[in-house]
Order: sequence, then structure tokens, then C-alpha cells
Amino acid sequence: MSKTAKIVILLIVVVAVGWGIGKYTAPSASPANGTNAGTGTDLGAGPDAAPEASPLPDGEQTPGNDASATAPPASDGSEMVVADPDSTAVMVNKQYSLPEEYKPADLVYPDVPFIFSEKIEKRMLRREAAAALEEMVAAAKQDGVHLAGVSGYRSEATQRRLFNNYVKKDGEEKARTYSAMPGHSEHQTGLAIDLSGSDGKCAAESCFAGTKEAQWLADHATEYGYIIRFPEGKETITGYKYEPWHVRYVGKEIAASIAERGITLEEYFDAIPVSK
Repeated sequence: MSKTAKIVILLIVVVAVGWGIGKYTAPSASPANGTNAGTGTDLGAGPDAAPEASPLPDGEQTPGNDASATAPPASDGSEMVVADPDSTAVMVNKQYSLPEEYKPADLVYPDVPFIFSEKIEKRMLRREAAAALEEMVAAAKQDGVHLAGVSGYRSEATQRRLFNNYVKKDGEEKARTYSAMPGHSEHQTGLAIDLSGSDGKCAAESCFAGTKEAQWLADHATEYGYIIRFPEGKETITGYKYEPWHVRYVGKEIAASIAERGITLEEYFDAIPVSK
């Protein structure tokens, strides 16, 4: 074999080996956009990310078998950004935030009554949540209960304005017991909505707890994939006071499990945050 042929063969081997290394070397594991370095926590991978989405009967999670790939919050109370905000199972709270300026791509106007007539931002929900809400409102009407929307989707800018106003009114410590900081509001996911009776009385107020609308929601919301997100007696876990008007769409399977066990979304994912 000539010297030239040997050189050509050698070059081919080198290139092939280099290509194989480049193809099969695993990429470095980097945290989700905005996630605190070293956490790598993912609270929004969604049902398609694992074979099963439901927790085990005793409430414990099998690694890699969680609808949101949820891990317990960092012990130092640091905040983390969810990896898949588009998952209907995504958990957003005081320690898990949405990506900066996140906005769902499938927002629609659900065909249900609202306590206002304007076709504005807070009248919207994500498509799947909107369809479930329409079914729920129609079922309530058949039972003689007339539900109406108060506030659905809320942009980060809107939440920032609201939160700042609450801070000016009550101070930050108190404001944080009933209002989310910008980027930490479930309303921004497009999966949560505040409801009231069609007359708007007690809308987003504590007196709603004693209404027939609140009782109907407590009894039937899970049938349509919704949960009372901030239940009574769970304030130290959710970080917010009891809000019987605030419902969150998570899908029927998760909603049924949460209702059956009398737990919160944090407990369902075994990700109980440090109350702040």
C-alpha cells in the first residue's frame, strides 16, 4: 500500500472516531431557564414525560413517575423556575415560578357568564381548562346554581400591578398571604379562575365561603378536573389563606386523587414548600 493511501485511511478513521464521540457524548445537564443553579428541579414535565402520572396509593412518589417531575424544594427556601409551564399539572407557588413573562399560547374565551361584560384578559383561560369550565358551569346551572367568572388569566404585568397595590395597602407581609408575587401566580398559567355567583356578591371575598355556589364547587369541581387550590386548614402548606372561590384545573385524574385524600397540590407532588 502506498504512503498516500495509508494517510487517507488514517484520516478517515480519525474523522469517524471524532464523529462518533460527538454524536454519543451526552450533553451537559443544565438547569431549566432561570432555575437556580444546582437545583435542576422540574415541576412541569407533564403526563407525557413518564409512563404513569398518578402517585402511589400511600402518597409516595416513584422517581421518574411524577406528572411534574417534582422534587422537594431546596432547603434554603430558594426559588425555582418550572421547566414546562405548559403542562396542565404544573405547580406554581411561592417557591416555583413561571419563566419570565410567560404567556400560554392557547388562551381562549370560555363560553360562560362573567360578572363583567368586557372581553378582556381576565376573561380568558387555556383551551382545555375553558372546555372543562363550560361543562362545570352548565352542570351547576342544572342543579340551580348559577356560577360566573370573576378573574381568569392574568399576565405577569397585571399581577405585578395588583401585588404592588396590595403591598401599599396592607404591607408586603400581609399582602403575601392573599396575593402572589409576579411570576408566581396560578392565574398566569391560564389554568386558574376565581368564581362567584352570577350576582357577583362576595366575589373573591371571605363571605363567598357560606354561599351555595361555594358549596357546589366544593362538592363537584373535581368531577370536571378542578380543585379548590387553597383549601381551609392548609394555609401553612399553600402559603395562602383559604380561598373557596379560586379553582385550578389539573385534569380529572389528579383532581380525583387530591379530593379523595384531602390534600393540596403541594402534597400530591410531595413538594411542600417552606411557608413564606
